[in-house]
Amino acid sequence: MAIFDLLMRPAPELSEEEKSQVKRVAEELLTVLKREKLVLDWRKEQNTRAAVRVAVEEVLDRLPDKFTRPL
Repeated sequence: MAIFDLLMRPAPELSEEEKSQVKRVAEELLTVLKREKLVLDWRKEQNTRAAVRVAVEEVLDRLPDKFTRPL
């Protein structure tokens, strides 16, 4: 829910289908991070920080088109 709230805070006007798409993306992001990326002390090594960043960017690319890069 926290990820969804962060995504929706500056969000443009969205239809119900787009909101559900944002929810699915937020759930997928959380799943990917928990399962694969967020290991113990993940912030200490640059490789793991970079892997987390890339995973976040890849998943957020699945947001509706109304979410522009600056947004």
